[in-house]
Amino acid sequence: MLSGALLLKLPFSTVKPISWIDSVFLATSAATVTGLVPLDPGTTFSIFGEIVILCLIQMGGLGLMSFAALVVIMLGKKVSIKQRKLMQESLNQPSIGGVIRLVRNLVIFSLSIQFIGVVLLCFRFVPDMGWNKGIYYSVYHTISAYNNAGFALWPDSLSRYVGDPLVNLVITFLIITGGIGFTVLVDVWLHRRFKKLSLHSRVMIIGTLLINLIAIFCILALEFHNPHTLGGLPLSDKLWAAYFQGISPRTAGFNTIDIGQMKDSSILFTIMLMFIGAGSGSTAGGIKLTTLIVIIYAVTAFLKGNNEMVIGNRTVRNEVVMRALAITTISILFIFFAFFILTITQKISFIKIFFEVVSAFGTVGLSMGITAELNHIGKLVIIIVMLFGKIGPLTMAFSLAKASKTNIRYPDGDLFTG
Repeated sequence: MLSGALLLKLPFSTVKPISWIDSVFLATSAATVTGLVPLDPGTTFSIFGEIVILCLIQMGGLGLMSFAALVVIMLGKKVSIKQRKLMQESLNQPSIGGVIRLVRNLVIFSLSIQFIGVVLLCFRFVPDMGWNKGIYYSVYHTISAYNNAGFALWPDSLSRYVGDPLVNLVITFLIITGGIGFTVLVDVWLHRRFKKLSLHSRVMIIGTLLINLIAIFCILALEFHNPHTLGGLPLSDKLWAAYFQGISPRTAGFNTIDIGQMKDSSILFTIMLMFIGAGSGSTAGGIKLTTLIVIIYAVTAFLKGNNEMVIGNRTVRNEVVMRALAITTISILFIFFAFFILTITQKISFIKIFFEVVSAFGTVGLSMGITAELNHIGKLVIIIVMLFGKIGPLTMAFSLAKASKTNIRYPDGDLFTG
């Protein structure tokens, strides 16, 4: 982040001067693949500056540990147990076995999918802009979409392509594949049959399909008659806009309609989608979809009086439930604290601040247009929230808390709840 901020501050990185706080903000937003911007990247940065942002997005999306491992592999050196352990934690894997193979597959898959995305987008952008600019825009928006960054080279994001089937399908394909999780992609590639997939992969695929369908339907129903978003569009464009805006908030940050003009109900629903996020071990942020599913199943099991939680004929360990509860609780408390600070320091409406904070935490990048209005304190708070959302609640908590394991068992005590 600091290296990126220094590079973006160089005179030849921009076509007009930017402040240090904006430089750090943009570098953080790119490295955490968030997409919140206090200024328009397409008119502020030179080609060099835009490439710096792309490199930050790619490294932030695939993970610094994955790039480090790739360099070590390419140099022909052995990866130590300690380094494998770091990669295991970085990729959220249960063991160190097969971590190097996973990293190699991860990089190959990611680059292959992005290459396909570039080729497909060229069919739209090259006829519109010419070969050089068309290819460059295809590469830029493919990397941004796959890594769920949401950076666009147009001030209105992708609004000009609101009814374009090719752009909508390609960008959402990249968003979903980048957000579903690397382990799921590798699992699908190796086994090819749904029944042979791991429990995590099956839960993620079904959960992603369901939440996307619900999101698309809700956005279409809530915004159908809103003259500032879907209301003024032809029916086909309404369907494409609802489709795109139902998928994007889970962590991508692109938009084809004006977010600031959406109804309060749609804004609240979008906040929920941003908080949930996408898949564990992916380029996405949020508490993660699997975390939500574990909590829902745990509550259902409690209401039914079951001592164990079962998903897909598999018993889920209590540690997984406790982890899900810890992630959600820490996230809610952190968002509330950041939100509270911003309500004190910013003269901006309640709902817009709340939207901005959750967008930063979920590393989404959608905004109701207030990012540029934030003062230095506000931008600093959002920088911290973006970093917290990228690193993850538990990683941050474990790094600050001291381990206190003990063999002492205390007598039982009762607390009245509910």
